[in-house]
Amino acid sequence: MRVAHLITRMIIGGAQENTLLNCLDLVAQYGDEVLLVTGPSLGPEGDLLAQGRPASGTIGEGRAGEEGQAGAIGGFPVQRLRFAHLGREVELPIVTVRSLVREIRPATDWRASIDLKQVLRAYQPDVVHTHSAKAGILGRLAAWSLNVPAIVHTVHGAPFGLFEPWPRRTFYQWCERYAASRCHHLISVADAMTELMAAARIAPREKFTTIYSGMSVEPFLAADEIRETTRRELGFAREHIVVGTIARLFHLKGHEDIVTAAMYLDRDPNLRFLFVGDGILRDKLQKMIDDASLTDRFRFTGLVPPERIPALVGAMDILVHASRREGLARALPQALIAGKPVVSYDVDGAREVCIDNETGFLVRSGHFKDLCQPLLTLAHDAALRERIGQEGRRRFTDQFRHETMTRRIRQLYERLLAT
Repeated sequence: MRVAHLITRMIIGGAQENTLLNCLDLVAQYGDEVLLVTGPSLGPEGDLLAQGRPASGTIGEGRAGEEGQAGAIGGFPVQRLRFAHLGREVELPIVTVRSLVREIRPATDWRASIDLKQVLRAYQPDVVHTHSAKAGILGRLAAWSLNVPAIVHTVHGAPFGLFEPWPRRTFYQWCERYAASRCHHLISVADAMTELMAAARIAPREKFTTIYSGMSVEPFLAADEIRETTRRELGFAREHIVVGTIARLFHLKGHEDIVTAAMYLDRDPNLRFLFVGDGILRDKLQKMIDDASLTDRFRFTGLVPPERIPALVGAMDILVHASRREGLARALPQALIAGKPVVSYDVDGAREVCIDNETGFLVRSGHFKDLCQPLLTLAHDAALRERIGQEGRRRFTDQFRHETMTRRIRQLYERLLAT
């Protein structure tokens, strides 16, 4: 197959890791031709594509790769990067469309729609697979206008929610509804996403398929191998019980709730908290922690490369997820595959992996005090942490392998192309 993946930006994040792994799997396992089309990877989250290294050679203009404008598709330069993947090096061509930006900018967005159509017209894909709100809407409309045989969109998280102002929420719903009518199928990363989108009348339920967002599970299965070394580097002692969270330091990610909960837990001298990630709320959170005299209880890692995440999960004893809105946070299955119990707000897809008293504890969203008791229970019971963590590993390791995800996605492509 000839597949074009479109995404707004390739920052370090769950949707982006999902997309990159899917692209690399299609090339490595199925021999497909794959093009990744993205906007600029701007922001404090970092550039996921930085883990690749430049490859020699060029790609030509047009479907058969004829010479045309060397090193360009539709007049856009092509960057070819090599990634270590499944024990080999896999080469992936990438086009960066500068007009494709996350913010709503009508003039720029109009330019982006023209640019995307230009790239797709030159590439002539069998499948266009879009991700994220902006690329998802503009990409589907461009592909539909070109009669691409199979157009698929993955819902990593709804771009609208109760926390959005009503006019913006209504506008996003209208846009998603229209874009959903201009594609052949939608993938949800959790059943909860299908329910949310169907309830908002974005598309009927039968147009959705749930395919969990895959990852490289082996590093998480081995997460404890350098546990003690990582804990020493972070300043944790053997007796400390480390509660970690992995998320951008951004609005609605729940870090403030974790800090507030820590104020109620400060009588336990061995509890420590680890924030993995960076973002615009770093200074605000640090001030909250300092004002509460909890400075010695918290560690910030700052921005870390994806390959560092398994070791940091291994350094934890419990993972807490307090986001108010998330499709299905990758941190939850990552922790469970590493054998760590989770405590999570009951939002979106969390309940599909955080099964109460079996793989973790689910609490009411936004009720930070409800986080305290399960955290204390797990902190004081090593046997319970072991039992719950191992159950999570048993249930979810195979389900979240990226190879499983890509196999199911490619089967969907085949089915759509056969109709």
